[in-house]
Amino acid sequence: MFYKVFEDIYLVGGTDLSGPADCCVYLLNLKPCLLIDSGLGKVPERILDNINEAGVNISEIKYLLLTHCHIDHIGGAPEFRKRLGLKIAAHEKDADAITNADRTLTAADWYNINPSPADVDIVLRGERGIIGDISGLSWIHTPGHTPGSVVFVYETGGRKILFGQDIHGPLSDGFRSDRRDYKNSLKKLIELNADILCEGHYGVIKGREKVRSFIEQFI
Repeated sequence: MFYKVFEDIYLVGGTDLSGPADCCVYLLNLKPCLLIDSGLGKVPERILDNINEAGVNISEIKYLLLTHCHIDHIGGAPEFRKRLGLKIAAHEKDADAITNADRTLTAADWYNINPSPADVDIVLRGERGIIGDISGLSWIHTPGHTPGSVVFVYETGGRKILFGQDIHGPLSDGFRSDRRDYKNSLKKLIELNADILCEGHYGVIKGREKVRSFIEQFI
């Protein structure tokens, strides 16, 4: 199962598509092809099946972009790396938690599982930037939920699409959350006037006013 978000953009993982504890996993069938987040890692084969069902050859996937270090978003990363040989990207302020498989910072203790470490090949540094030579795709540092949370922004066909996985939070001292940073990040996202928001657990929100309203409720 999969859901087509927009041209060449698919929702291929999540509670109803792969596993009940999976975050939303998004596929961008670009050149090169990439995934945004990887789910908990319990049922990676279901996500791969969904990608095939969407008509995309999994051998074409070259990147896995991680929005932050929590296990329901990074748990599938080691297996996808092993099977697909892709490169993993994450922000520098969350990278250590991922590579060290920190049980607290990855929220693995919430799920009572032991995380597997995953090497971060591309460390996103600073406040914003691009990923390789992928046309139309950029990232913005949005700390608050975790120190290294990022939002990926893709502009295509006159639309601005945000991949902001855990805009809804929650905040926790165990995550090294920062309430002030969180609010400032949400305000920054509102100013982008996005047409579509691909969220980590609430799914796809379409329309500028609906996206704005969704983000504002958490401020």
